[in-house]
Amino acid sequence: MRILYVSHTHPPKGAILDNAGGMQRVSRQLIDELQKHADVELHTETKNVAGRGLVALQTVQFLIGMIFMLPSKARKFDADIILFSSMVTASLAFFIRKSVPVPMVTINHGRDVTLPVWIFQKFVPKIFKALDGVISVSQATRQECIKRGMAPQKGVALPNGFNFSAVKSLPDKQSSRTALHQKFGIPLNDKKMLLTVGRMVKRKGHEWFIREVFPKIKSDVVYVTVGDGPEFKNVQQAVEESPQGEAVFLLGRQPDAVLQQAYVAADLFIMPNIPVEGDMEGFGIVLLEANMAETPAVASDLEGIKDVISAGKNGYRIPVFDAAKFSETVDEVLQDDLEHLSQQTRRYVQQKFSWEKVAHKYTIFLKQVIARYSTKNSKK
Repeated sequence: MRILYVSHTHPPKGAILDNAGGMQRVSRQLIDELQKHADVELHTETKNVAGRGLVALQTVQFLIGMIFMLPSKARKFDADIILFSSMVTASLAFFIRKSVPVPMVTINHGRDVTLPVWIFQKFVPKIFKALDGVISVSQATRQECIKRGMAPQKGVALPNGFNFSAVKSLPDKQSSRTALHQKFGIPLNDKKMLLTVGRMVKRKGHEWFIREVFPKIKSDVVYVTVGDGPEFKNVQQAVEESPQGEAVFLLGRQPDAVLQQAYVAADLFIMPNIPVEGDMEGFGIVLLEANMAETPAVASDLEGIKDVISAGKNGYRIPVFDAAKFSETVDEVLQDDLEHLSQQTRRYVQQKFSWEKVAHKYTIFLKQVIARYSTKNSKK
């Protein structure tokens, strides 16, 4: 199977992925895994606009170039199928459908489907019509595709995978806690650590957690966040206005070395997402990153998070906006279930989310799309 892979958010091979977004990491790791398959020949047409500034301009330039070049590249490579990394790159399908005699499939991640821009939403159904297959990273994302005109039989939900090689370089817990204490002054000798990682956007629920949940937690804890974004000032204000503000540490954007220390040092990973129209959590790769550091999660029962957290196996899901239940669950896990849950959480992720298994499911689906496309066109 010859796959022509197209992405505008794909870090070059060998690039350090410090602070790379979830879509970038997924793109790099998926391609690395597919290249291991003996029955897969891969050709890539990629760019990493996220690392170049002027993201919108770089993206438009890349897409315009691909409209003119992709058909000839598909013929030159003799591709069996074209795989797009997101709905943004999949927009090419609409423009090249008549000039490309092979099936086209996209991966989508959540916001690249629900982006609340009316002209984009008008265009989304046309993209789905031009495509022959759609891989959504969660059931919630797949349902959003169906709402926007995707024929259900075109789509499948396949999770993101996780690169287990990163686990080999994880530091030990005590040295990680010591390092965070020395670098940021976080008092961890006699306190449990709650951690949230991710861009500070409204849907991540940082401010809601600080204002509504954190004051209700009875255990002796500190709350640490890693990440920046447009909501940083609002979150900072919430900390300043909180009676427990001295126990909240906003670390901002940090390199992977510090991020790994935070994952390992934490006792619980917190993902307090809230619903925001037009913005959704497609999957939540940070949950897997925390789990692989043997840090279980307490998270909102929302969108793509549903596909990652299995109650009692790698964490617990809490009804959206239920601050009392959220705080109660945090206390219960910290006091009664932490050691057991921590020990099994990595094992659960390894069993369900290895890239080897996920990439194998990709190849099965892509072969099905190729066969379906061939059958349909042979009848014409």
